[in-house]
Amino acid sequence: MLSRRVIVCLDVQGARVVKGTRFESLRDVGDPVELAERYEAAGADEVVFLDIAASSDERATLLEMVSRTAERLFIPLTVGGGIRSVEDVSRALQAGADKVSINSAAVARPELITECAVRYGAQCVVASIDAKRSGNGWLVRTRGGRSGTALDAVEWARQCAELGAGEILLTSIDRDGVRGGYDLELTRAVSRAVKVPVIASGGAGSAEHVVDAFRLGEADAALVAGILHDRVATVAELKNAMRNAGIAARIGPMPTSNVDPRFRGDDETPLSVIPAKAGIHVPRTRSNS
Repeated sequence: MLSRRVIVCLDVQGARVVKGTRFESLRDVGDPVELAERYEAAGADEVVFLDIAASSDERATLLEMVSRTAERLFIPLTVGGGIRSVEDVSRALQAGADKVSINSAAVARPELITECAVRYGAQCVVASIDAKRSGNGWLVRTRGGRSGTALDAVEWARQCAELGAGEILLTSIDRDGVRGGYDLELTRAVSRAVKVPVIASGGAGSAEHVVDAFRLGEADAALVAGILHDRVATVAELKNAMRNAGIAARIGPMPTSNVDPRFRGDDETPLSVIPAKAGIHVPRTRSNS
């Protein structure tokens, strides 16, 4: 059985990690490189850097951080925010990212997902979807949640997967930073609509919420941020709760040895840890069982 993943999200603005509520009221949390190393040592399965400013200057700053971080991490590193072209994806991968998250640019030009998947492999293309409840469903929002669209979030997730995205990073704007739990209805709807891994994001306030994301939301991975930054919970506590609930989780921090643990090939190593820059194309499928 493939392990479910605990992914730490670092929202980066300038040279610092910040955290807010519903994409607003940002506060400083710490240094991105130091936090990435700390969370890897604590047992996180992956790290995501999201450039929430995404101007040209921020992009240069973030890629420099990616390069410094990639030199030290063994776990996969995803970079997102301000990715607008195949060339942007190339620069992120060359800086050391294993995956690249695409959001607003994919909504504006959906074929960008296919272009990136064809050139670099579906395993490195993450379709990031920011969804906000509207009536009985959810609509996609772009530009950091500031711009609305008429796109149904579930249908857009299905389209992203069909276009070639290897994963869906699904964030509930309504739940982001509130710590009341993930939007399980949204997560479950998307998980059942696509055949690629779905990452639940927005709302984790406890280990029980992470367990619910897997058990009730049917997610393949859970993105966490604030509860770790504020030391409300630790990665170990999240994984202990998962195992106690019968959910497969990698045990402890990634080991250090002469063999890159991303290539061990044992059953506890998810396919997602195979880095895109290794040039390996891994078809992404998931089971709804």
